[in-house]
Amino acid sequence: QVQLVESGGGLVQPGGSLRLSCAASGTIFRLYNTGWYRQAPGKQRELVATVTSSNSTNYADFVKGRFTISRDNAKNTVYLQMNSLKPEDTAVYYCNLQRRTLRLYDYWGQGTQVTVSS
Repeated sequence: QVQLVESGGGLVQPGGSLRLSCAASGTIFRLYNTGWYRQAPGKQRELVATVTSSNSTNYADFVKGRFTISRDNAKNTVYLQMNSLKPEDTAVYYCNLQRRTLRLYDYWGQGTQVTVSS
């Protein structure tokens, strides 16, 4: 059974930093594309950043230059380093693993709350 456990969320002041982690178990992590998504109250879930199994990254425009996604296949973990945080970054952040073969394998973590406020 695949499990994704996120950590690292919390309350931070504007301009501050946080590092989110997502540890995966129950699958061959290195074969999956991974990503972070977020959902603010009253809004739809949106993509923040992705890193593929071949380590290619992609970012939403609103986080370019501020957030960095990375992965450590030896630790089955994907990270999101968030710098220069803004109040509009406040949301629940979700980790995702995805792989398509003959079928789509799509897994989500439980989410971690990030609140940016003074």
